[in-house]
Amino acid sequence: MAKRDYYEVLGVNRDASEDDIKKAYRKLAMKYHPDRNPDNPKAEENFKEAKEAYEMLSDGQKRAAYDQYGHAGVDPSAAGGPGGFGGGGFGDFGDAFGDIFGDIFGGTRRVLFAECPVGAAGFTLKKLECSKQARHA
Repeated sequence: MAKRDYYEVLGVNRDASEDDIKKAYRKLAMKYHPDRNPDNPKAEENFKEAKEAYEMLSDGQKRAAYDQYGHAGVDPSAAGGPGGFGGGGFGDFGDAFGDIFGDIFGGTRRVLFAECPVGAAGFTLKKLECSKQARHA
């Protein structure tokens, strides 16, 4: 099923102000909130749709991408977005060959980034290498 236009979901015009978008979302959120409609799965679906529309249209960059490219401009899984190749891209293609040739020739597989703790304050990204044996352990 194709997604509805975000402006249509919220019931606002394309030139609506941020305030108008917020008001329209709040009205729909109150109307369709799952706590107010516990036995209505359609209401929950409408609530989620309104939330998604608000998240896209309330962010200036996402709204500009949506206005220019439609859903493909804001959906990372949609092919042909602003980058021209969609969400999968060539990274997945290269990973598939790395797995195949790594298994055949016994090489190592590179894991680009992983989260590693840095004290109690947060996380950082660190480059790692994993051997074939470590992957199958």
